[in-house]
Amino acid sequence: MAEDTWQAITAANRAAWNASAPLHGRGADWDALLERAAQPGFSVLDAQLTETLTALELAGKSAVQIGCNNARELMSLAALGIRPELGIDQAGAFLAQGRQLAEAAGLSPQLLEADIYALPDDLGRFDLGLITIGVLNWMPDLAGFFRAVAGLLAPGGHLVIYETHPFLEVFDPDSATPFEPAFSYFERQPQAVTEAITYDGKSHGQGETGYWFIHPLGEIVTACVRSGLSLVELKEFGHTIREPEYDIYEGRAAQIPMSFCLVAQKPA
Repeated sequence: MAEDTWQAITAANRAAWNASAPLHGRGADWDALLERAAQPGFSVLDAQLTETLTALELAGKSAVQIGCNNARELMSLAALGIRPELGIDQAGAFLAQGRQLAEAAGLSPQLLEADIYALPDDLGRFDLGLITIGVLNWMPDLAGFFRAVAGLLAPGGHLVIYETHPFLEVFDPDSATPFEPAFSYFERQPQAVTEAITYDGKSHGQGETGYWFIHPLGEIVTACVRSGLSLVELKEFGHTIREPEYDIYEGRAAQIPMSFCLVAQKPA
């Protein structure tokens, strides 16, 4: 893909996420999140991610989250004794919500609005890089993305990715035949997303058009390793971390992979 093409896609995705931000920063769910953030031991991390991070013995270590959204997961690291120092996202409107959550939690991470493909040079190096659901599929250039991520890690630092399994992306739960593939696993063209981006499984009408990609697991692992990181662990799971409409694919006798967790490390 030509550089000007993926730059245009990145700009479109920034506009789509900024346009959707007001839908996330109001209402009962937002108020409840603000209230929770003010409580001791605040965390929105599920059991699987908590177990993975705990096993790495990162207490007292520094962390950066790439694609941090409103930084709720970044600040949840404090409950594990990890220092949440930097959150990076290209959607400034979500980072503004993150500052509200940080104030409620009594934390002060740096929340940086930036394009992952054009980061400043003086951000420092961190012991943990965290990437969670809803990041990789919006990235038009995996190789460039992982090079940038690797550059944020200190020697010996770990990268943890907890994401949707790419095989799940071939299904459309809203179609008339949700258990038949709607997209090819090997599709390389960006898929237009015209609906407002939300997590509650409800339609909120049209939004700014963004573009997501099906990146097969092999390409994700290859791009990670080629960035100079060593693969430590890759686990695939049959549980969902997606929106509620994807619940129909969970708990079946013939279970498909729905999420994965990859751990990599930068050479010391």
